[in-house]
Amino acid sequence: MFDAIFFDLDGTLIDTESLAMAAGLAAFAELGHPVSEAFLHQLVGVDLPTSGKMIKALLPNLDQTALHPLWQGGFRAAMDLNGLALKPGAEALLQARLLPMALVTSSGRREAHHKLAVAGIAEMFDLIITVDDVTAPKPDPAPYLLAAEKLGVSPDRCLVFEDSETGAEAAHRAGCFVVQIPDVVPSQGRWAHHLADNLLAGARHAGLLI
Repeated sequence: MFDAIFFDLDGTLIDTESLAMAAGLAAFAELGHPVSEAFLHQLVGVDLPTSGKMIKALLPNLDQTALHPLWQGGFRAAMDLNGLALKPGAEALLQARLLPMALVTSSGRREAHHKLAVAGIAEMFDLIITVDDVTAPKPDPAPYLLAAEKLGVSPDRCLVFEDSETGAEAAHRAGCFVVQIPDVVPSQGRWAHHLADNLLAGARHAGLLI
């Protein structure tokens, strides 16, 4: 039924969102502009330039040149101290190597490879597409279309696992079959063909596993 499997990274394969949320809340507060978790939820799955515009719209006087080092520094410190846990079912699904696999992430290249190394899954993928590889990030379909092109498969023959609305929209617009496993932000599955509680349940629904 499918010729390739595409995975998002943060919140889909690895549990980074809780660390990022805590680091973000601390960074905003340190700069004197505390924000709510609800606002940070809006940034989940969004690339850095777009999230910067959203932050500026809410807090025009916030110094974002100071914010991002604080946020990223706090996140990286927590990640390097505690490691990165894989989401339920991720290890089993990756190790099964049922089809060619690509990682399609809104993280930058350096950041993505560091996370993969910390999580111990850096060698699992046939292809890695980061936000640095495209001119239009998620929710634009470009990242998924590029992944399909590089693997030589048709997008409508690709199965995508995503957690965020932004990522699910990108995959859906690319013409892929989308299984969404919501992480910190609940979803009604507007852009998903199937909502699942975890990766293995999603893989079973898609016919990958019995």
